[in-house]
Amino acid sequence: MPLHDQPLAPLPGAPTAGPGRHGPGPQLLGLLVFLAASALVAGLGGLATVNNVNGWYATADKAPWSPPNGAFGPVWTALYTAMAVAAWLVWRRRDAASRPALAAYAVQLALNLLWTPVFFGLYPALGTLALWIGFAIIVALAVAVSVTVLRFGPISRAAGLLMLPYLSWIVFAASLNLWAALHN
Repeated sequence: MPLHDQPLAPLPGAPTAGPGRHGPGPQLLGLLVFLAASALVAGLGGLATVNNVNGWYATADKAPWSPPNGAFGPVWTALYTAMAVAAWLVWRRRDAASRPALAAYAVQLALNLLWTPVFFGLYPALGTLALWIGFAIIVALAVAVSVTVLRFGPISRAAGLLMLPYLSWIVFAASLNLWAALHN
């Protein structure tokens, strides 16, 4: 048989069809669900940000290493996509450790969702206190993302690696949050 007519062998470590594995339809649906969850969190966060980024935040004392506001959208889009793919990779393994790993993922996603309205939305009402509450949330988020990375890695190395840029960004964002809390 010519080389181009031979069936492709599965990649080493790739899940194969069989009991407990998802077929192509459920695989695609699963990925779409994780992407939709990320898009929902991003969208809700955007609603909390849109009214304040050009309001109080425009005149706030920001860290000297703060990127321009236009950088946040593309960075978050890439991070939310990578997070969704990472969660999907863990979900599709259906490993015994997948459920607690995905629970850790859900916790960090909830903390991610909570941070934006607290930091941006509550500042006009609470002032600096909102920034300190936001800082406490983002520190908890960094811990939750770290736990997620540690749980994802043994199930899918790619999933663990896909979460590392997000963890780095959260630590960076925490530094911006801390500066804001100390200087506003």
